[in-house]
Amino acid sequence: MSAAELGRGIGAGAIDPRTLCETYLTAIAAHPEAARIYVRTTPRRARAEADAAAGRARLGLRRGPLDGVPVSWKDVFDLAGEPTEAGSALLRGRVASHDAAVVASAARAGVVSLGKTHLSELAFSGLGINPMTATAPNINDPEIAPGGSSSGAAASVAFGLAAAGIGSDTAGSARVPAAWNDLVGFKPTHGLLPLAGVTPLRPQFDTVGPLCRSVEDAALLLSVLSGGPAPDLAGATLAGARLLVLDDAETLPTDDGPAAAFEAALERVAAAGARIERGLPQAVASAMRLWSTVAGPEAYGVWRAAIDARPDLMWAPIRDRFRLAATITGADHIAALRALDEAREVWRAEVAGFDAVLLPATANLPPRVDRLLSDPVFYAAQNLAALRNTNLANLLRLCALSVPTGIPACGVMVLAPAGAEGRLLRLGAAIEAALA
Repeated sequence: MSAAELGRGIGAGAIDPRTLCETYLTAIAAHPEAARIYVRTTPRRARAEADAAAGRARLGLRRGPLDGVPVSWKDVFDLAGEPTEAGSALLRGRVASHDAAVVASAARAGVVSLGKTHLSELAFSGLGINPMTATAPNINDPEIAPGGSSSGAAASVAFGLAAAGIGSDTAGSARVPAAWNDLVGFKPTHGLLPLAGVTPLRPQFDTVGPLCRSVEDAALLLSVLSGGPAPDLAGATLAGARLLVLDDAETLPTDDGPAAAFEAALERVAAAGARIERGLPQAVASAMRLWSTVAGPEAYGVWRAAIDARPDLMWAPIRDRFRLAATITGADHIAALRALDEAREVWRAEVAGFDAVLLPATANLPPRVDRLLSDPVFYAAQNLAALRNTNLANLLRLCALSVPTGIPACGVMVLAPAGAEGRLLRLGAAIEAALA
């Protein structure tokens, strides 16, 4: 069941939050892959929150539609009294004194916290591989990458060990694992959700990103994380929607599997009444050229002291990717940031007449884990391919949604302007219905 369906069951009196919490905790304890999905569970907190939710439900005082619904948290979010280690031995034993702002907001809405999930080391990979802690399984095949960096968040939902997973998204870290595990992944506008108490990677691009079973869930999670109202999805339709498909095989090469799934999805979207046009705004190539110059220095600046103090504690491909930024000058970084601001203005002008922009969620299918671990060149190429499409939303300061196509490990990504979460989620719900 989706988070929204569970919430409706609680509201109707058909589901007891305490029983629901115990069901999830029991499932986690019994699952053979649980240690690769959860860093740790928080049963004492979960049971206390579920007891409180049950009391409110009994008295007709529920705080919202997800009151009593259990979720997982990527191990970049502070939960008071629990370690926050961000998938890295560099942070081993670091214990949070307070809840992250979004965790506190979710608690006020009655959401039950099951525990913390695994991720790529310091959230710095789109593939989800982490030989230093654990690599979460992919729901479609235990031998392939789960997608990252919110790998455990995706697995917790896909394997039925949480109603939703809260991840983060800096270049696609929520949407890649969502696509590869046949879930919905959501990246709100940068700055919409507070980052206090969230382990940083690149603060100019970091966002909180829910992973869930439906677009309705994404809308409700946005509400509980922000403390504001949920976007209204009633009557969502594609009739008359004008959609731009990013289409340039040279700039955006896509493997056969995701390309075929995307084209099949477009046929159904068009049949539901959308008007589809194809093109490639100039801002796409401009933003993509700036990626490494903009992103690398900020990430290395945040983590350089910790990495250089104990480089032996890191997996070499992640450590070396951080250190690549050492060759980029401050002047080049600032010039790239200014150029990126210009690209954002160009993008807004180029897509102003469209309701949304569509492209495949990822350019590749999940590669095999064994080859990623043994071939650094292959790892680097696959990581870039996984993040290329999703990263456009982060670079251009957009909100974005990945919706399953119905073909395993293939998603459709929907891009909308900054602050247009309501429009994005309504279109996403209509696309979801067309592809169901």
